[in-house]
Amino acid sequence: MRQHRAGVADEGPIVCTTTVLVTVADDPPVPLPAELRYTATDPYAVCLSLGAPSSPAAVDWVFARSLLARGLRRPAGAGDVVVIPRHRCHPDAVRILLRTRHGAAVVKIASGAVTAFLHRADALVPPGTEHRHLDLDHIVHRLTAGSE
Repeated sequence: MRQHRAGVADEGPIVCTTTVLVTVADDPPVPLPAELRYTATDPYAVCLSLGAPSSPAAVDWVFARSLLARGLRRPAGAGDVVVIPRHRCHPDAVRILLRTRHGAAVVKIASGAVTAFLHRADALVPPGTEHRHLDLDHIVHRLTAGSE
């Protein structure tokens, strides 16, 4: 554990390893290993990694933690990522619609896994306190690197 400049203790990343069902077009669902990841160093975002962990073939989707949380209760999002809560047709799963200019896929993930993951993330960085975990000097340095 390391101490953040604002005096808030930062722990390592929170990782939820699971298996998801991915459906593309009219093809049958395909089970894939997946991870949800959250870290206090990027406090507004979560990462959904599809494929074998640490595999070069894994595909990462990064989107707002608040989008995932809202999507547990009602459809949330627009554009590339839409989160759809469990429904009587899918009582144990949250669906995440992922879109690119080449097509779309629906990822079904256990709602219990998402809920547990978000509880752990909220314990690390309570919603509304994300700004306390930002290192603005580092962000400005990254944005201006190479501009000299």
